[in-house]
Amino acid sequence: MSAPLLEPLPTSLSRLRSPSVAIAQLTDTHLFADAAGVMLGCQTRRSLEQVLAQLAQLPQLDLLLLTGDLSQDDSPESYQALHAAITPFQRPTYWIPGNHDQNTAMTEDLLGEPPFSHQQSFCAGGWRFLLLSTLLPEQVSGRLSVASLDWFAAELAADPPTPTLVALHHHPLPIGSAWMDAIALENPEDLFAVIDRHSQVKLVIHGHIHQEFVGDRNGVAYLGAPSTCMQFQPRSPKLILDDQQPGFRLLLLFADGTHQTQNHSL
Repeated sequence: MSAPLLEPLPTSLSRLRSPSVAIAQLTDTHLFADAAGVMLGCQTRRSLEQVLAQLAQLPQLDLLLLTGDLSQDDSPESYQALHAAITPFQRPTYWIPGNHDQNTAMTEDLLGEPPFSHQQSFCAGGWRFLLLSTLLPEQVSGRLSVASLDWFAAELAADPPTPTLVALHHHPLPIGSAWMDAIALENPEDLFAVIDRHSQVKLVIHGHIHQEFVGDRNGVAYLGAPSTCMQFQPRSPKLILDDQQPGFRLLLLFADGTHQTQNHSL
């Protein structure tokens, strides 16, 4: 189970026991080739710059996890802009595609140079990280392939003692918004079947929903993060923009398998 949420940043961090690893989850950046590109009234490059300016103030940041919809137009220029924006942090940066990131070969090429990596499995701070692609060609919803599920199960079976964080783009638990839950992960039960066999899985994080979410299933925390651009109104039957500001999720992971977390908005 998770530890209590943090108090507002940054002062609370100085009062915590030192985490093994501090992670920023950035999601749904929706960048365009055009630096002035706007999605639903939000200039997405500008909002990302503002989020990154806050990220730079954190007293500890060990790595970044980008959980999909990196681009809105799937253009080379948008991924190049993302690389340029993140590189000054000089922190290992791992990513997974979202439904807008359709050209995976191009994305892997453009986001394959340090500090970026498209590794799906790695370790940091005594934790294991497993990144799953839920991308379906030309679809908004997501699905885990049989091959991905087999790989996931094999990775967990090979390292049972190590606390593990799983990341994917599409949400596996319903969030109570009918329109968004209609474009979620199509086969969550297949994911749950693997997780239920491996008690080292402590956390599942995702993007896609453009809002905060905290859920629990069988003692595993399921966390959704705000987008770095616009947010969607929670528990709405249709797409309605929320007045919540752009943000990111901070995750502090400890060697004993516990975590603390906070969504942080501008």
